[in-house]
Amino acid sequence: MELISKAKIWAKSLKRDIVALWLAARDPRVPWYAKAVAGAVAAYALSPIDLIPDFIPVLGYLDDLVIVPLGILLATRLVPAKVMAALRVEAARRIERPAGRAGLIFVLAVWLACIIFLALAVRKLI
Repeated sequence: MELISKAKIWAKSLKRDIVALWLAARDPRVPWYAKAVAGAVAAYALSPIDLIPDFIPVLGYLDDLVIVPLGILLATRLVPAKVMAALRVEAARRIERPAGRAGLIFVLAVWLACIIFLALAVRKLI
């Protein structure tokens, strides 16, 4: 049971660090090369497109288990320590903050627009 709790803590810290790196890519206190690496790592970690597709047995999860954590480790070392600490605090605050209704309404509006577009496209085909 202890292993599971450690894995949950590690996963939560990875999630926080990904958000912190996303913030670091836009922070003026971060050097340009660290911004580039932080932005690339955050974009890759948040992207639905993987270097190795997940349906490939064993190798499919390699990027999730190895590449992303190594990228996070590299990027967090490039960002100045004091800045990274402040960004981690901000990231933790953003993750635990409840989502607003505006975000929910936006997502629902996008889904509705997609459904309408799909229905119109199917209607033209028929």
